Amino acid sequence: MNLSEYFVRIGYEPKNAPSLEDLHALTRAHAQSIPFENIDVLRGLPISLEPADLFDKLVHRQRGGYCFEQNSLFIHILNTLGYSAYPHFARVRLPCKDRSEMPPRTHLSILVELDGKKWLADVGFGSFALSAALLWEDGLEQQTPADLRRLVKEDGRWFYQIWQADHWRDLYEFDGRLVYPSDLMVANWYTSTHPEATFTSQLRIARPGADGSRLAIMGNELRVWDPDGALTVTIISDEELPTVARKYFNMRWPVHRQ
Repeated sequence: MNLSEYFVRIGYEPKNAPSLEDLHALTRAHAQSIPFENIDVLRGLPISLEPADLFDKLVHRQRGGYCFEQNSLFIHILNTLGYSAYPHFARVRLPCKDRSEMPPRTHLSILVELDGKKWLADVGFGSFALSAALLWEDGLEQQTPADLRRLVKEDGRWFYQIWQADHWRDLYEFDGRLVYPSDLMVANWYTSTHPEATFTSQLRIARPGADGSRLAIMGNELRVWDPDGALTVTIISDEELPTVARKYFNMRWPVHRQ
């Protein structure tokens, strides 16, 4: 596994890893260069979390992946560079009406311990993926290159939030507990195969833009949010998908193998 190939893929090479400066830069570069996508899930292909398989798919073949793939690879990269990174699960709260709803813990995120502090470094959350790591400190409002975010503890529960318009919006809920390979295996299998799982029914490709914009394909719609949140929707055909994927998401469309 040649890290120089990864640095070319994300357009950034760390200068002094493990450092906070490089953690911020690596998080941003990965999130903006390697898109979230669920094509293999929709095709019923097994999703491997082995580092060599992830490196081949996301770097050599210039594909993307969903959270288990993205963050598993990023954890491996960070630890190889000398960081102390580990996986943890989260409950995605974006579709929830209120906090009484308890969706399953099917999002994989990352915590990094650096110089006695813990940082959230999630590159696998679609168009909301981070543009800088977030310090795990209750209520601290943190301006990233893209937007304002924070981690807050309310009623004994931790929430990861983004400031949108005039309010804080929950992105997900987490507790930071380490998860083990057996946990990852089960959650990855459920998320990629269960008929009621979010990513088994509709095409999704997404990434954050360098200018604070957000880009996503949902089904046959290309959605682009400008930095102010204004949304533009363009209908695209199946034939246009490979071109759109390359132009907007920095990925190669996979060749279907029978």
